Amino acid sequence: MDGMIPLDLATRLRSAGLAWMPRAGDRFAIPDRDLDDDVFVISDMTIEVHELPAGRVIGFNGTTQWALDDVDQDEVIWLPREDQLRELLGAAFQRLERTADGYRVLATVDGTAGDFRAESPEEAYGTALLRLIGG
Repeated sequence: MDGMIPLDLATRLRSAGLAWMPRAGDRFAIPDRDLDDDVFVISDMTIEVHELPAGRVIGFNGTTQWALDDVDQDEVIWLPREDQLRELLGAAFQRLERTADGYRVLATVDGTAGDFRAESPEEAYGTALLRLIGG
């Protein structure tokens, strides 16, 4: 998943309480169904969010290659983009810097400046966000 937040970090963010309101363009994975390596994108044409009395489901329209009509939102893992992660950091975010071995995000967490390093910007942002939300 080059250029994306790693699935394990996205899972930890969800476990820490990161809320997701699905919208077009959002990426997600479906773990534990032999689909861990596949990334899906919500689109108004093929993958849509449906509000049902029992909760939100993500519907797969026109998929012929495999039998998956829909999946409950709580069964998928949101893979936020770099811009979404930066937005979620809000005022805590100070800056993103390129380093010799990747990237680092400088953010203020609990009144203390933090230095969050990773191979990709998304992972650096995600690590800072995880600390911010208490994970």
